[in-house]
Amino acid sequence: MGRFDLVVLGSGPAGRRAAIQAAKLGRSVLVVDDRHKVGGVSVHTGTIPSKTLRETALNLSGWRERGFYGRSYRARASICPDDLALRMAKTFEHEVSVLEHQFNRNGVQVCVGKGRFADPHTVIVSRDIDGRIIEETIETEKVLIAVGTVPYHPANIPFNGDTVVDSDDFILNPRIPRSLTVVGGGVIGVEYATIFSVLDIPVTLIDPRPRLLEFLDREVVDHLVHLMRDRGIALRLNGEVERIRFAGNGNPVCMLADGRQVASELVLFTAGRVGATAELDLAAAGLEADARGRLSVNRETFQTAQPHIYAAGDVIGFPSLASTSMEQGRAAACHAFGAATVCDDQRPPYGVYSVPELSCVGLSEEDARAAGISYECGIARFRETSRGHIMGMDYGVLKMICDRETRRLLGVHIIGEGASELIHIGQAVLNLGGTVDYFVENSFNYPTLAEGYKIAALDIWNRLQAQAAQVVSLSPGEARSRA
Repeated sequence: MGRFDLVVLGSGPAGRRAAIQAAKLGRSVLVVDDRHKVGGVSVHTGTIPSKTLRETALNLSGWRERGFYGRSYRARASICPDDLALRMAKTFEHEVSVLEHQFNRNGVQVCVGKGRFADPHTVIVSRDIDGRIIEETIETEKVLIAVGTVPYHPANIPFNGDTVVDSDDFILNPRIPRSLTVVGGGVIGVEYATIFSVLDIPVTLIDPRPRLLEFLDREVVDHLVHLMRDRGIALRLNGEVERIRFAGNGNPVCMLADGRQVASELVLFTAGRVGATAELDLAAAGLEADARGRLSVNRETFQTAQPHIYAAGDVIGFPSLASTSMEQGRAAACHAFGAATVCDDQRPPYGVYSVPELSCVGLSEEDARAAGISYECGIARFRETSRGHIMGMDYGVLKMICDRETRRLLGVHIIGEGASELIHIGQAVLNLGGTVDYFVENSFNYPTLAEGYKIAALDIWNRLQAQAAQVVSLSPGEARSRA
């Protein structure tokens, strides 16, 4: 196939953004992906289909209207697996079509096949053409590894693709079980557990840790846990699945190390993913992955131990978000070909598409306390806003954290409808170094959920004013001791 300036292994968020960026810089680019359609894990089994599944469940179940019409309200009396698959198929076709058009418009070549290294500057692509495996050798100046991840399969879990499945199996063959056990309380596990709870399926969530989503603000996660339990989701925290046995009717039973047992019609295992690097022959390129198949990189340039070989996206580990993967891929391509790029310390937002959504940016209250920052918090509850009342929202919180001395915004944490959209207002103010005064002094469309920013900021302002008044009323000695 000749020689290219850049070979990209993988066409997910990191790979596609890097390929298009390099092409816009006038470079010849080849994308290698072993799927017959581009898009990577994000389009095929990850971000796009799982979020489509969530939207389908919310729409068909009538979940958003239950605040007004009661928990018994249903938009449709029955929902079948085909209902889920139909919408995911339509979304998939659209995403692939858009991506193919972007590649064509920018002159990015795509090769369907499995790529592996022959040496640091040579990639061999194995292609299946009419049942025959043909290998083609490609020379390249630069390489970006953006192969993503695959589900982790521990030896003690008897995956069978039927009653014990991973998240990829589940998306490729969606089903609606009578009962569901989700093993793994990370982002993926929490999302699936809450989505299927919306469909009134009894759900049990098992996780070996004492609390869920430890990287998020604890108060906001506690709010989610309360809502999950209120909806009947059974949480088995501090629960390690030792093995899975099968009952007489064929249903799986999770046997926990502490003696607890959890039976259900389907077990969905979501406890971890590993980098899809096993077949890349990294040793031939002078590289080595860790025990979970991930690659170490310079987090500013995304270079591996081989300076001309870059890696980006989920294959380099946390935060493993489609949004950050895109920016990593773009930054890698810019650095590879000498284009200016900003490697800054701006904080990206995080989104968890559970029901309800969670999203955050900046420091959590725990982070601020650990850093020794004198901070203050403000809270807005969506049920207290006019828009929230119109929407029938009886839940949802926007939490704002600021520095007490400078009033500079430190973090925003949201749980509720549209959290992943609302967070970008806080992201902009935070990364531009703004203070909570911005929210106090500016008007917001009314009625909106975004008005929660003003409510939370006023909550902080009132607290700071009350504290200042209290200090003024003290004697000089008392004021110094309080300070």
